[in-house]
Formats: sequence, C-alpha cells, structure tokens
Amino acid sequence: MNSIQIALQIILMFFVLVSLHEFGHLYFAKRAGILVREFAIGFGPKLFSYKRGETRYTLRLLPIGGFARMAGEDPEILQVATGQTVGIRLKDNKITELHTDRFERLPNLLVGEIEDFDLEERLFVVLQVDGESHRFAVDPKAEIISQGKETQIAPKDRQFGGKTVLQRFLTILAGPVMNVLLAFVLFLIYALSAGIPTHIKLGQVEAGSPAAKADLKQGDVILSVNGEAIGPNGDRLVELIQQSSGQPVQLILNRGGEQLQKEVTPVQMGETVRIGTALGYETRRTQAGEAITNAWKDMTFMTEQILAGFKKLVIGDFKMDDLAGPVGTVKFTAEIASAGVAPMIRWSALLSLYLAIFNLLPIPALDGSRLVFLIIEALRGKPVDPNRESLVHFIGFAMLMLLMIAVTYNDILRLFQG
Repeated sequence: MNSIQIALQIILMFFVLVSLHEFGHLYFAKRAGILVREFAIGFGPKLFSYKRGETRYTLRLLPIGGFARMAGEDPEILQVATGQTVGIRLKDNKITELHTDRFERLPNLLVGEIEDFDLEERLFVVLQVDGESHRFAVDPKAEIISQGKETQIAPKDRQFGGKTVLQRFLTILAGPVMNVLLAFVLFLIYALSAGIPTHIKLGQVEAGSPAAKADLKQGDVILSVNGEAIGPNGDRLVELIQQSSGQPVQLILNRGGEQLQKEVTPVQMGETVRIGTALGYETRRTQAGEAITNAWKDMTFMTEQILAGFKKLVIGDFKMDDLAGPVGTVKFTAEIASAGVAPMIRWSALLSLYLAIFNLLPIPALDGSRLVFLIIEALRGKPVDPNRESLVHFIGFAMLMLLMIAVTYNDILRLFQG
C-alpha cells in the first residue's frame, strides 16, 4: 500500500471517529432545542467553513479533536449596550437584524439609540428614534451583526443551561456513546471479515532458521504437534515449542491437500525459543451469531486493557515511552494500515473505544467532568456557579494541552532516534 493510500486511510479514520462523537452532541442538543453555534472538526485556524440553518460547520487546522459549541455553555457575550446607536431591521413588527456598525450604508434600517433591552428572556428593545421611545419585540432567531459577523441571539430556552438536567446529561453523554456504538460496529465488521480460525497456518519462514532447515513452507497448515491436535490454539503451539529447546518436535502438516510429517528442533533465538516462522490462521466464514459474540468479546477485552492502562497512569506505574501523542498514534496507525484493511478496521475500533472511555473520565474539560457537574447539580438542586465550572474546565484543558505537548515532543524524539 502506498503512502498516499495510508495517509487517506488515517485522515478518514480521524474524521469518522471525531465527527461521529461530535454528531452525538449535535443531534441530542438539537433534539433538546439547544442552539448549536458551531460544529467543528479540529482546533485552531479555520480551513473550511459553511453555515447551514443555525449552525456553522467548520474544518480546522489541528487534527486533535473537535467540538459542538452550544449557546450558554459559556456566558453569553452581548455585543449591544444601553446608550449604543444601532440599526434594526423589522419583519412583522419584530426585530430580525440588529446592526452595531456600518448601518449608515444599509438601506431600510431604522437607526436609534438603545434605552433598554432584554435579548434572553423578555426579548425586547426600547429604541429612541428622533427623540421618541419605541418598544420593539425581538424575533427569537434575530441576528446581531457586528463588523460583518452575524451572531444569532440565544434566548434562555435555547441555551444549554436553560434545559433540564436530563436533557443536558444526554447531550453530553451522546458523544462517548456514539464512539462505543461505532467501536462495536467496527469490531463486528472485523469479525465478519477476519473469519473464524480453524487451524494455525505458517507465515514467512526465516532463512537459515530451524523451520527452513526442516523444509517448512509458508502456507503449511499445522494439524498436530507431538501427536497433540493443535487446532487454532496458537498459545498452546508456542508453549510446546518453548518447552522443547534443543529437542526434536514432530509436526503433522497439511500442504496443498497432502499430509506431511516433519521434524523441527526449536532453538534459542534472542530472548525466546523459536523455530523461525511467523504464525497465521486458516479461517472459515463467520456466521452472524458468531460475529456478534466475537465482536462483544473483543470489545470487552479491549475495554479491560484500556482501563488497566488508565489505572497505571493513576498510580504512576508508567514511563513516558508508554504514552503516545498525535505523532506516535499516526506513526503506529500507518504501520497497521500497511498491514491491510482488516487490521486497520480493528485498530479504528480500538481507537473509537479508547476515545469514548477517555472522554468519560472525570478530568476537567472532558465529557466525564461535565457529567459530574450535572450529577452534583441534580443532587444539590441547583447548578454550580457557571464561572467556577468554566474555570475548572479551562484549567483542565490547559493541563491536557501541556501533557499533549510533552508527549508529542517525546514522540518526535523517538521518531528521530528510530
């Protein structure tokens, strides 16, 4: 597989994992009536942007995540104030556009000075025009236009904080849940494509190795070892070989439909006893029920491994080389992509599952931390001060960025050191 194909696979994988996660937030936010201002893939400067309905969809430069920016998650910043001169556009006696500048150049605008306003609850603006006060209702979807930039107002009932605890909880939880569902679907696809192992099949045979001297060939299917039927049990085969250092092992093979008997003597090769051949599997087609069972077992096993890894982080039982940032992840992903489509599918499933579990950790700035704040709100009957919560998330995000910088620096060092 060439470099362009591998690069496209990595980009597609990242796009699908992040997009589906953020789509979970987007979908449930819109179902709850929350105004989603932006749906972004990546962080940093915008590469591409377009607006559909109330939401702006953007692709950003740094491929390290994404976000669905909902009104009210951070305190709303109003671009108007009492005493300010503005231009308004009316439709059905309601303000649909409120211009803070350049209104002299625009036709059909009513210009005046703001005496009073409420753009979150009562939705009105009192404007002084030619010495007279006029009260205007404001459309719930009115736009504030400042320096050519449009910002839709967010009434309280369209803000994240204006919804019930359950609606907000489901909106936040939906992102990780989508990644869990994607992981299971990918594990299922892998189970269907990889097949069910029936026998062990030899891979590439190393030149000059005991396997080569015994005339073992790539593609030989192992039927038995020392009279013991081995089936697809690779662990048992390795165990028998490692117990037989310097001692002949009797193999019954199937080579192209012909049954052969071979004798091979395992030897110490590096840190272990080997015969010098890679191992693979001969498989049969997977049935639907088997695929579902295997996908569930695979996902359960990977979940246990991921949680074990996080436990090591918590207790400090790790080295910096045990961690991988974007550079290390891309490098390893490229190696897996070059091995074929099936390994890439399984690896994508693992990353999706990892993304879900990582986001559910109660670390500030992650979904798990936001869920904790919602649980606290439900228990105490009132929300945590939004400014304090925002500060906690900001500090957490800064710490995550520092960790990512450190891990990425280590990845680059390892890359240059081979």
